[in-house]
Amino acid sequence: MVESMSMQAIWNGEVIADSDDTVVVENNHYFPLESVRPDVLRPSQHHTVCPWKGTASYYSVEVDGKVNADAAWYYPEPKDAAAQIKDRVAFWHGVEVRAG
Repeated sequence: MVESMSMQAIWNGEVIADSDDTVVVENNHYFPLESVRPDVLRPSQHHTVCPWKGTASYYSVEVDGKVNADAAWYYPEPKDAAAQIKDRVAFWHGVEVRAG
């Protein structure tokens, strides 16, 4: 399902992602990678596996010197059932996602 309203991801008082083209899967908004501020993403070595989406990779989020470890995730090569979230990033660990 594609949301038509603008959504924002906010952490440490800063908007770190803003898009009117998020895809909602399991109640998580997946933002297009190009809508996420690249200066706040730090690659992480953390990975998890979802039986139907595939292997997730993570980013830590850094804003004003504060780091939120593994607060963003994405599927570099999602399984066919989750193809709609390729090149998209979702957030958790205290990152607020709300209508912008």
